[in-house]
Parts: sequence; C-alpha cells; structure tokens
Amino acid sequence: MAEGVRIDKWLWSVRLFKTRSEAAEACKSNRVLVNGVTVKPAREVKAGEVVSVKKMPVVYSFRILELVANRQPAKNVPRYIEDVTPAEELLKLEMARAGAFAVRDRGTGRPTKKERRDIEELLSEFEEWGEE
Repeated sequence: MAEGVRIDKWLWSVRLFKTRSEAAEACKSNRVLVNGVTVKPAREVKAGEVVSVKKMPVVYSFRILELVANRQPAKNVPRYIEDVTPAEELLKLEMARAGAFAVRDRGTGRPTKKERRDIEELLSEFEEWGEE
C-alpha cells in the first residue's frame, strides 16, 4: 500500500462517514483530529496514528491498523481500525440516549416553560448524581 492516504478518503473508506464530502466537511469544521491535532482533508495518515472524530456528544477515537483507500464492506472494517474510544466518552452517549426519551402522554402538546425548567432541573440532578 502507499505511504499515506488522505484523511477524508480514509474516513470514508472505513465507513466513519457516508460520503467522502461529509468526511472532508468534518475535517474543515475541525471535527477530525490526528494525534490530537486538527487536520485538513488532504492530510495524509499512516498506520499507527490515532484519529479522533467529534460526533456530538461523543469524541470517538480509532487507531489505524492498516491503510485503505477504497470503500470497504462493513465486515472488513475491523481489519483496518481499532476502536480506542475511552469509556467516559461512551458513557456520554448512553446518558444522552437515556435522557432523550422522556415519557409524555399523547396529545398533551409541548411542555410549558415551567415543565421544561422542571425537566432540566431533574436532568441536572441526575447528572450530578452520576458524577459522585
């Protein structure tokens, strides 16, 4: 394989983004870091480097095992990347999922300002409880 592969092409190849233009846009928006440094879409990556991708609310981290320039089937992706995302980041995702689904009776409409404040207070207490 070549010395290096463009980061936007590599992100698309290992299915972290659906299109190469989405991967390039993420690089331009400073949502992609290589070894902790923001990169432009044309930056070449090498095996062994750690790529971090900010997809709110989580920052995913992957170690490059092998370079690839063509889009791969999903079953082949583990050959090329190793997920090194810290457990704290994955916990953020679980918290976001848990908080996203509040039970609300059908037909009651949007929450009032007071109800929203009560919900936010409850969620902040829950977050504080989780930090202890």
